[in-house]
Amino acid sequence: VQLQASGGGLVQAGGSLRLSCAASGDTFTRLRMGWFRQAPGKERAIVARISWGGSNTYYADSVKGRFTISRDNAKNMVYLQMNSLKPEDTAIYTCAARDTDYELFKYWGQGTLVTVSS
Repeated sequence: VQLQASGGGLVQAGGSLRLSCAASGDTFTRLRMGWFRQAPGKERAIVARISWGGSNTYYADSVKGRFTISRDNAKNMVYLQMNSLKPEDTAIYTCAARDTDYELFKYWGQGTLVTVSS
């Protein structure tokens, strides 16, 4: 499985960004997808994840109500819509995948940098 994230950039606080992750190399519809982020000096942490069919989602408390994860299985894409961005959302965002709900995420893309200015 190959994952390619894009869409990062510089945005002012209160603004929005949409991250995209393109997947290839395997049957996308069976993959459970997630977005993670790593801020400077901090460990990588999960932001959101979505089930293979898209009906089940999870969000970290810090982004609930502001971020939305979605997927388009016809296009092999997963998205992270980020609204009401805060400076503390500044991080490298990475998409990841796993084959089942009972294992760690094991397929990782390269990160995309999101910088939120105050």
